[in-house]
Amino acid sequence: MTTRYSAFIQAVANDDALPIDKQAAQLWLKDLHNPGRWILRPLLQFFFGVLLHLIWFVKRLPLPQFRAHSLLQRLICWFCKHWVTYEANILILRHFATESNILNFLNDNDVDPGEPIKLYPTKISDMLRDSFVEHDQELFRLVGGFESAQGPKKTEPLRWTNWQPIENIEFEVTRKRTQIIDFETAHVLFMCLFCLLLTRDEYRDAINGFQLDQSIAIRVGKLIDDPSVVEYAYNKYPHYLVGPWNLTHRFFMHGLFTEYLYARLALAHEAQTPKP
Repeated sequence: MTTRYSAFIQAVANDDALPIDKQAAQLWLKDLHNPGRWILRPLLQFFFGVLLHLIWFVKRLPLPQFRAHSLLQRLICWFCKHWVTYEANILILRHFATESNILNFLNDNDVDPGEPIKLYPTKISDMLRDSFVEHDQELFRLVGGFESAQGPKKTEPLRWTNWQPIENIEFEVTRKRTQIIDFETAHVLFMCLFCLLLTRDEYRDAINGFQLDQSIAIRVGKLIDDPSVVEYAYNKYPHYLVGPWNLTHRFFMHGLFTEYLYARLALAHEAQTPKP
């Protein structure tokens, strides 16, 4: 059944001021129209938001820390396979690819490139290996090793050694009738488990990793000579550490940010690729 969009949503769908892959835009818009996002999520967000802050408080106490990364990722994969919508699952897999591409682009054009990121899961079960924890640690590894962003603008041709166009990646998600939970509601349901099954520092670092969006955009903008890409970043100011307040919204905006920045880089890559 074709989704009927309001005049505003139709305008957004046709507006290309912010670059975004057409498939990604269709997935986001359909996911946003999930009735559960508007009816169920607000109620769940209130309950699990209170629970999250209680777990956060306990984890900040001087108590022995524990982690259960494998258990956390197994639960996520099971939940995604059976309960999360097809659109949201594709968006999750795309997020690994978009952010890996962005970071690999920065790494390829660094003075002393490090080991590239290889997190490109194509199906939900791949996330047992390419986990969210690994995703965060790879982000911190590369950003922490980049050359100073305050130096002169790069003038030599851009390198795309480890760039993997998403249109060349075949994502495999099996549709199930039970898949009814949208992207944001799925995050609401799992944010407490993330806090519980990571150490306090791992969780604090993970929810503050979004703040690096601004730093990443600044570096990309300097390389492609387009400072406007900094405006894509909703999450900013990494020197100010935040807690779990408004976490789902920041997570959602981080996902949009990577889609915008990936699409802008895809345009730069296309412009630099010789035409046959």
